[in-house]
Amino acid sequence: MTRISDRRTFAIISHPDAGKTTLTEKLLVAGGAIHLAGEVKARGANRRARSDWMKIEQQRGISVTSSVMTFEKDGITFNLLDTPGHEDFSEDTYRTLTAVDSAVMVIDAARGIEAQTRKLFEVCRLRSVPIITFVNKVDREGRAPFELLDEIADVLALDVAPMSWPVGMGGTFEGVYDIAHDRAARPEGPSREFHGKIEAAPALPEAARDEIELARAGYAAFDEGAYRHGDLTPVYFGSALKDFGVAELIDALAAYAPGPRSQPAEPAPVSPEGSEVTGFVFKVQANMDPQHRDRIAFMRLCSGTFRRGMKLTPTGHGKPIAVHSPILFFAQNRELADEAFPGDIIGIPNHGTLRVGDTLSEKAAVRFTGLPNFAPEILRRVVLKDPTKTKQLRKALDDMAEEGVTQVFYPEIGANWVIGVVGQLQLDVLLSRLEAEYKVAAGLEMAPFETARWVSADDPADLKAFADLNRAAMARDRDGNPVFMAKTAWEVGYVADRYPKVRFAATRER
Repeated sequence: MTRISDRRTFAIISHPDAGKTTLTEKLLVAGGAIHLAGEVKARGANRRARSDWMKIEQQRGISVTSSVMTFEKDGITFNLLDTPGHEDFSEDTYRTLTAVDSAVMVIDAARGIEAQTRKLFEVCRLRSVPIITFVNKVDREGRAPFELLDEIADVLALDVAPMSWPVGMGGTFEGVYDIAHDRAARPEGPSREFHGKIEAAPALPEAARDEIELARAGYAAFDEGAYRHGDLTPVYFGSALKDFGVAELIDALAAYAPGPRSQPAEPAPVSPEGSEVTGFVFKVQANMDPQHRDRIAFMRLCSGTFRRGMKLTPTGHGKPIAVHSPILFFAQNRELADEAFPGDIIGIPNHGTLRVGDTLSEKAAVRFTGLPNFAPEILRRVVLKDPTKTKQLRKALDDMAEEGVTQVFYPEIGANWVIGVVGQLQLDVLLSRLEAEYKVAAGLEMAPFETARWVSADDPADLKAFADLNRAAMARDRDGNPVFMAKTAWEVGYVADRYPKVRFAATRER
């Protein structure tokens, strides 16, 4: 029980460029997982964070895949899941959020709540994931703290509890005041970074004192129950780049964030106190180590004490597999996990055995729910530049469909495979990885379809009649499920009205 309560599994969510990857790196430094944070300030090939390992991430300076990093501090094990901020990777982010117990929402002090932040917040709300807010970049010119707090409260319909306060902003920035402990973190040196200088009972400018008193009176006091229920967010101001607020954020996660929670499952929710080992695969990633062509399934452990070598049965095919080399991730380093506890994320090396959405358990009597596939918003055909690479292309597309990077559809008529993605940037990642990891040069061409829907019916005869009449627009996904390919979104509604006995689903649970 102590091991369970000492776990904090959380994600960092934000709009692109809010400073999420920088904050991730500084959390790893503070937790001792890495010893140098120079990558974010370095030049050339080193200008990237430790969590961004793909070639396209290094070229563009963005995160395009979720990363898992574990670190320990003061007896607490933190499992940090860094997610892509870009909306084109919302599927990966959504599935990652199913594996966490809390989240840190990063907001740019100059820009406030942005579109992707709001979308990700709504996903957290659907799953009642409690959120700590970190207002970043207060060392630069930004909006007034009251304006930012009011926007969080109004746009996200949340109570806000300011836990710290910026003393000035931009050119007048003089540190961050800790409201609960009456102390201030002060900038030092020509770079104006935080180097550990804490001033107790600080002498603050009168304007800052007035703002803090007004904030105390005008906003809700922190209530742990309301936070864990998702009704209130504690708000910390800081600068990840200059190290302000990072230590306070870790302390808040340790003190307030929930440990492992019950997970939705059939036939009943799974409690972390359960003795049977259970978990679910929320991500599969190939070629994290290109030299070894590895393939890792990321499993969130939900109950029981996992030990290396034990046999678990995946829902996919029902045959027990022995997990001999489970991995824990420490920044870019890996360690074999001799044991793991609820809340931990372990990597299971496999070769196509495990897929996203698979449940693993000792008795195969449970299935976790809530990991969806989303209908693609962009459909393309892949064109090989070298026709002799067909086999490699098939392998690459299968791999990436298994990971959730893309979806692959096999039309009932014709031999051209159709690739489906949620956002344009996913197509760039697809082509980049085909060339870098599979040595396959390929291009994309327009497909005669715009979107797709999974189709089903209560009576198989109704589904068969529909499929026979619309065979030119029918395809199968890689699991063999029937899919209707539509030329326009309007056509989906039109066809659905014509066939009321057939269901057209924009999501399909794995």
